Amino acid sequence: MRLDPLLGLSTLAIGAFGCLMVYTATRFQFAAAHISPTYDLKKQAIFMVIGVAVMIAVAAVDYRHYASLAAGFYGLSVLLLIAVYLVGHKSRGAQAWFQVAGYQFEPSEFAKVALILALAAFCAAAKGRLGGRALVAVLVLAAIPFVLIYKQPDLGTALVLAFVLVSVLVLGGASTRHLGALAGIGLVIAVAVVHFGVLKSYQEARLTSFLNATSHPSAAVLATPAGANEYNVAEAKIAVSNGGLTGQGIGKGVQTNLAYVPEQQTDFIFSAVGEQVGFVGSVLVLGLFALLLWRIWRTAYLAKDLFGTLVCVGVFAMIAFQVFENVGMAMGIMPVAGIPLPLMSYGGSSVVMTFAAIGLVMSVRMNGLR
Repeated sequence: MRLDPLLGLSTLAIGAFGCLMVYTATRFQFAAAHISPTYDLKKQAIFMVIGVAVMIAVAAVDYRHYASLAAGFYGLSVLLLIAVYLVGHKSRGAQAWFQVAGYQFEPSEFAKVALILALAAFCAAAKGRLGGRALVAVLVLAAIPFVLIYKQPDLGTALVLAFVLVSVLVLGGASTRHLGALAGIGLVIAVAVVHFGVLKSYQEARLTSFLNATSHPSAAVLATPAGANEYNVAEAKIAVSNGGLTGQGIGKGVQTNLAYVPEQQTDFIFSAVGEQVGFVGSVLVLGLFALLLWRIWRTAYLAKDLFGTLVCVGVFAMIAFQVFENVGMAMGIMPVAGIPLPLMSYGGSSVVMTFAAIGLVMSVRMNGLR
């Protein structure tokens, strides 16, 4: 059994700092509404405790057992996605949650991990030879949850699944010729989506808002999806720039305390990070993510079988894409896609399932190194 202290410590450090950022991003809003300033902090702390327990439980099981369970997890995730599409709770324009006793469960977060296991198990069973029918089967495997999540609609999470798929295919046995063909098909689909107006107006607004962000839109512009998203990005950029080199200080910062940045405890939490701890603190936070990703990649490299390698590659891709997109979104260099910052953004489903995914990596680390 080989433990990886750096993997565990970086995970816990990111989660703990995330709790602090959630608190500073919400306390004044709750106080103004005569609600306990620690309302979201307490819930996020509960999510983190549950997440750590799940991570330990997942890590305690030899990862090879998950190969035989992958089909069951995948099937369950598809059933949950269908159910939430039919009878789920609708919030902020998306029908993506189940409402249970005041808490929301988002099946798409479970689907991320389930798809990683399913793809890894299928590619390992194919012994890394993904040609013809096997490749088509993998694409169908990923397409089902992708379409169901896109229809919620949740374009951001669908893009995460797409990136996970490509990453697993690259190391899972797909040939260069097939990868090139898929890239061409993907480009054609993307052009068709834009040309024929497949995206909803607010989705188009999200994807282009970072190009025209302004903090002083007119009332008419602000009332449009494009104007609202441009305003969100502009306010996030102001918050990050306000931080300067060393930040305004924990719990300080006009943008954060007055909640000028919408969704600053979830999608735009990095704006709160940038304003409070500045460039230096932001680099340290990104350094923790880099450390976490390095340890995951190192485990993938050292894994003694293809299943273990691909599980780690899938988790790496899932976390890396979300970090890159979320941070870029707050800095105004990436489209607004509604993707959480792993372990830091407020939200139980995301936090718990990210811990579960890291638990899979820990299991590979403890049981499957060569």
